[in-house]
Amino acid sequence: MAAWILCCVAAAIVFVRQPSRYAIGRREYWRYLSEPWKLVSFAVAATGMVVVAPYTGDHTWDYFDAAFMSVLTFATAPWSVGVVYLLLRRRVPADHAFIAVTLWMFSASWAYDAYILAKSGVYPATWWSNIILSSVLYLSAGLMWNLQWRRGIGVTFGFLHAGWPQPSEDASFGRLAWYAVPFMILVAAVIAQFLF
Repeated sequence: MAAWILCCVAAAIVFVRQPSRYAIGRREYWRYLSEPWKLVSFAVAATGMVVVAPYTGDHTWDYFDAAFMSVLTFATAPWSVGVVYLLLRRRVPADHAFIAVTLWMFSASWAYDAYILAKSGVYPATWWSNIILSSVLYLSAGLMWNLQWRRGIGVTFGFLHAGWPQPSEDASFGRLAWYAVPFMILVAAVIAQFLF
């Protein structure tokens, strides 16, 4: 716990020094996220996560952590997943990668761990399995919300192109729907494990 708190504090300090240096700190990123299909799909996904929470058989999964983890995922996953890809291609500086990975871990695990600790007084024994399963959901969400249509290319991931993140040339979900379905199925399959 001390290690992840230290990571979060360090990432916050690095970010606060020059927030506009990072796309997640600029207006363009938030316009990128505000495309109607992204907002609607987030609303549907978040509602689904919150509604199924008490029926999963996981006593640590409740309405509140389902809601805040959904919001954190929507707000950070598209940027974090894109930055991790760019890190693997050696196209971003280490500080971008550090903040992205910290946001990923905070959104997918550490915020949940802190909530469960505060709620029950015990650090969750499921912390490791939660990192794995929540990271699958986080990666899937980050990839899906990076889908965009580009003239002459078709459907692609926004982070593959210069100038990312910027809104799609055609933000209608109709062009993207079939490409988004595999990500939705993956999320549904992970959640279904808890329901059945």
